[in-house]
Parts: sequence; C-alpha cells; structure tokens
Amino acid sequence: MARTRTTVFYGWWVALTAAVGLFVGAIPIVIFSFGVFLRPITQEFHEGRGAVSFAFTLFNVIQAISVPFAGWLMDRFGVRRVILPAMILASLVLMLSRFCSGNIWQLYTFYGTLGFLTAGAGPVAYSKVISQWFDRHRGLALGIMMFGLGFGAFVMPSLAQYLIAQLGWHLAYVVVGAGILLVSLPLVAVYLKERPEQLGLLPDGEISARSTPRAERKQSDRGMSWAEARRTRTFWLLLSGFVLVAASVHACSTHLAAILADRGSHAELAALATSLLGAGVLIGRTGSGYLLDRFFAPRVAALIFAGAAGGIALLRIANSQALGFAAAFLIGLALGAEGDVMPYLTSRYFGLRSFGEICGFNFAGFALAGGLGAYLMGAAFDAKGSYAMPLAFFCIAALSGAALIMVLGSYPYGTAQVVDGTLDRDVRDSPTQAKGIGQ
Repeated sequence: MARTRTTVFYGWWVALTAAVGLFVGAIPIVIFSFGVFLRPITQEFHEGRGAVSFAFTLFNVIQAISVPFAGWLMDRFGVRRVILPAMILASLVLMLSRFCSGNIWQLYTFYGTLGFLTAGAGPVAYSKVISQWFDRHRGLALGIMMFGLGFGAFVMPSLAQYLIAQLGWHLAYVVVGAGILLVSLPLVAVYLKERPEQLGLLPDGEISARSTPRAERKQSDRGMSWAEARRTRTFWLLLSGFVLVAASVHACSTHLAAILADRGSHAELAALATSLLGAGVLIGRTGSGYLLDRFFAPRVAALIFAGAAGGIALLRIANSQALGFAAAFLIGLALGAEGDVMPYLTSRYFGLRSFGEICGFNFAGFALAGGLGAYLMGAAFDAKGSYAMPLAFFCIAALSGAALIMVLGSYPYGTAQVVDGTLDRDVRDSPTQAKGIGQ
C-alpha cells in the first residue's frame, strides 16, 4: 500500500527552488526592467528609442522561437541538462555586457543571445519539473513557482534603477549575472531534483511500497507527442484562447499609465494603478493555482479571463479613480493567472510525455501575442488619437478567449490516484466529475 510522508514533502522545496531560479534569473532584469535601462542605453549608443527598443523586440521574438526547441530538448534529455547550461551561459552573457558599447548591432546581439538562453531557463523548464513532482497539488505548486517571477517583476525594476544610479547600466547587468552564478545556480543544481522517483517518492509525496522507479517513470511519462497534440481540436482551442487573452491583457498593462493619464489622472495616481496591477499579478500567480486544484480548471480560467474583459470594459468607461483601480487589479489577476493556467491545462490535456515541446509552442504564441497586442494598442491610438476603439476590441478578444477555454471537455490526464501502491493515471476529470465553479 502507499503511504504519505509525515515530514514536509520534498516537492515543496523543489517549487521554492524554482521560484528562486525565476526570481534571481535573467527574465526579471531583461523583460520587466527594460524601461529602466532604456534611457541610459539610448544615451550611450546615441540612437533613438525606437532603435534601442528593437533590441527588446528581438529578445522576445527569439525567445518565442526558441522555447519549442528548448522544450524538445527537455523532453528528450531532461530538464537539468538544459536549464543548468542555460543559466550558466545567461549569467556569463549578462556579465559580458560591459563590452557591449559603440555599435547598435552589439546591443542586438546581446539581447538576442539572452532571448535564446532564457528559453531554456524560463517558466516552461520549471513548469515541466513541477508537473512531474505534483499531481493533486500541481496548480498550487505552479503558483508558488510563478510567484518568484511575479516578485521579480515587482522588485527588479527598483533594484535595477538603484544599481544604474550607483554603478551604471553595464555593471547593473554584471551584478545580476553574478547573482545568478552565485545564488540561483547553486540552489538549482543542488535542490532541483527532476523527478520524485529519484527519492523513492510518488507525486504529491506518496511513497510506493510496490512500484519500481522504472514503472513510476513510465506512468509519469504518459501523454501525447507533439505531432499528436497539434492534430487535436483541444490544442488549437487552448492556443487561440491564450493568444487572445495575452494580447488583450498585455496591451492594457503596457498602456495603463497612459490611458489613465489621458483621463486626467495625476502621475502619482497612474503609478498607484500600475502598482495595483502588479498586486493583481502576484495574487493571480498563487490564487489561481490554488483554485485550479479544487475546481474544474477551464471554468477557473474562463472566470478569471472574463474578469479581465470586465476590467478592460471598466478601463474604457472609467471616469473615476475607483473604476480605474478596479480595472487595473482585474487585468493584473488575468496577467498573473495565465502563467499558471497555461502549463496546468497543457499537462491535463496532453500529459507529460512531450510537455516541454507542447507548452513551448503555447508559450511562444503567448509571448508573440503579448508583444503584438501592445503594438496594436499604440498603433490604434496613433491612428485615432484615442484608446476607445482598441479597448473595445481587446475587451471582445478577452471575452472570446474565455469562451474558447470554457468549451474544453474533460481532462484526458486528470488527477492520478494511488491504487494498491501503484499510480493509476487513467482517472478522467470532467465538468461533472470535477468540482466546477457554479455547481
């Protein structure tokens, strides 16, 4: 028979390690702090902000293209063999930023290389490990993992601003690169065990008295291949839903301060609304994970995404500070929840066999849609002189994304049960079997 450990399950240490790996990593300093670096880099290279901003676009495009390939490598060779070299190389590239000056192509090479490397040391890599360690508590564990990235988005811009003021932008990157090499890399190398079978455990802390590690590994590797997944209706429903919601929430979060400023809000109030959006992101990271474990996940996701559509609608009609703040918080919830919902639904509908590659394609669509949404919002404002039309469009897009997620059927790879000491992963969750919101 299977029994449960009375001590803290080691998987929770894996989740915390993943959170630290994302927090002290390249993504918070490159993505969430780019605006802080924009002005000093522009001054050094004597280029316009558009030319410098293209480096950020290049980073996102190369990362999106590289994530499916990185996921393919993880599925075939293991996550640690991808994530550890990627962390080492990313830290070295950050520390080599001091040699990046003079020619704009050097800046493009710097950001493009980081885009390729962060594909192997980002959320998809850690999500695959977490999904192997957790089944019944997978949503909460993913939320803890993504909290590290959300906290990095909250802390890193201020830290980067301080480092730039004290040391300059080159050394700011050097400090973060050294932090990866000296802090997160050793923790990940020591504590990020790839599978619970390495410690004689089953997912969620069960201990099998009868199963062999080989048998349990075979069970945890059940699922579709990428070729099988891309031929299913479910994959395209998921991807379309993620793309529509990602474009909408990223467009609104990027332009939030400008939208409120156009309505007459002071800079301080606009900044406060941005902080509330950040608070929504942090709550969405962990709160959505908790709900995913307890209710039918598509309903949880659809409710949060519909809330984002409501927030966008409020943003369009907001004529008071309270409505603007409520809109920012609702949009932040969806922005945070997407990081949990995407890997969770990927694991439930396609299993773990090719999780890295399948989730990598979903992440690529998510990243590209986010960048496109922000661009479309700005382009529409330039054309019309108002945010009214694009806000209405993105409200409809977010609602459409929620509707696509809502029509998903039962999980082919639902929560496993332990029967006579072995994992039984043939259990299927469905809207009638799972506890659904509104039931």
